[in-house]
Amino acid sequence: MADVRARIASRACPPGTRLPSVRAQAQAMKLSVSTVLEAYERLSAEGVLTSRRGAGFYVAGTVAPLALAAIGPKLDREVDPLWVSRQSLETDDATLKPGCGWMPTSWMYEEGVRRALRAAARADGSELTEYGPPLGLPSLRQHLSRRLAANGIDAPPAQIMLTDSGTQAIDLICRFLLEPGDTVLVDDPCYFNFHALLKAHRVTAIGVPYTPTGPDVEAFRAALEAHRPRLYITNSGIHNPTGAVLSPVVAHRVLKLAEGHGLTIVEDDIFADFESAPAPRLAAFDGLERVIHIGSFSKSISASMRCGFIAARADWMEALTDLKIATTFGGGRLAASIMLSVLTDSGYRRHMEAVRQRLAEHTATTIARLKPLGITPWLVPQAGMFLWCRLPTGVEAAPVARRCLQDGVVLAPGDAFSLSRSAGNFLRFNVAQTDDARIFTVLSRALAQAG
Repeated sequence: MADVRARIASRACPPGTRLPSVRAQAQAMKLSVSTVLEAYERLSAEGVLTSRRGAGFYVAGTVAPLALAAIGPKLDREVDPLWVSRQSLETDDATLKPGCGWMPTSWMYEEGVRRALRAAARADGSELTEYGPPLGLPSLRQHLSRRLAANGIDAPPAQIMLTDSGTQAIDLICRFLLEPGDTVLVDDPCYFNFHALLKAHRVTAIGVPYTPTGPDVEAFRAALEAHRPRLYITNSGIHNPTGAVLSPVVAHRVLKLAEGHGLTIVEDDIFADFESAPAPRLAAFDGLERVIHIGSFSKSISASMRCGFIAARADWMEALTDLKIATTFGGGRLAASIMLSVLTDSGYRRHMEAVRQRLAEHTATTIARLKPLGITPWLVPQAGMFLWCRLPTGVEAAPVARRCLQDGVVLAPGDAFSLSRSAGNFLRFNVAQTDDARIFTVLSRALAQAG
């Protein structure tokens, strides 16, 4: 009964769908015929199914609301991407969050945001009340064009569209390029909300193992040949969750394979301002021909003031703009104006320099505090806030996370990031969120119980 309900909730079985025969279902689930018949009859009594004499059982009613958690295999809540996100977002300030993906408030450029807000309050009333133009604030797009050029990406303002966030940018691209049933490649491991977002678009996600220099090229080639994907979504600056950096050699090989298979690449560059030295960008090598470059400022400036962007080929911009109007109408004019003020504030560059130095120090400190617990980094990242760490041999991250949550510590278990569920003994740590010594006390206790 639970299996049938899950298939209906995920829309795998819409109203009117004929269920497998009692005998076929019994064989598939290795149950007795009488057990399956009893389940079907009970669901019919509840109004979930209808029975047609001589024809079998059918799904009744109207289309069920989409339930993302019901799509795909049933996961332990500790490694369900939606559950991990909710634990980080919904818990109060007393909860410690070394598993979350953002910096503490005290690390953000709050002073610059307040200064920009005061300036916005004195601006013309249209800044506060009017819709923004479909592509977004022209002056911010001009500024972004110059920023991208510094990383070798030639993106004129007419090829840049502002969005409400990096997540909305990917959502628009998926709406633009994908149909339900298409296949998308992601890194394994990758940012776990990619998994949830692709579920919402009813597409099949395939993981490609990620190495310290980028995706495993041979596995990437095999996935292209076996699955014929439409998209590949990745980070090429600072990778989430591993902290790895794409190498130029791997970048060229990936682009060559993408060209040969008609693959479009979405390059998420949300951590650009955390780099101490610029990493290779796929969009720079490709010239935005088959790479779509996206970013936002949620991690470096403000997650409350939502603002992101898409940089794409010129002949796609009109259709992307129409899609943005259809789904969100006007852009966030106030947020864009504030972001421009912050980005052009002389203090922002100095602030990010201080953040990068602080992250480097916290990375070293966190590695040192994890070492006595037998937790070791997969690699020591060049920059950024994440440490992708292996637990002691035989210890699984999900039960450790469950125990730590009971003591007010939110962790990010490795399998939340891994489609193949091959990272069960990994945790992602956010070094900016590891100041409190209680984290390591709670973690030590949980590891002892796990052992």
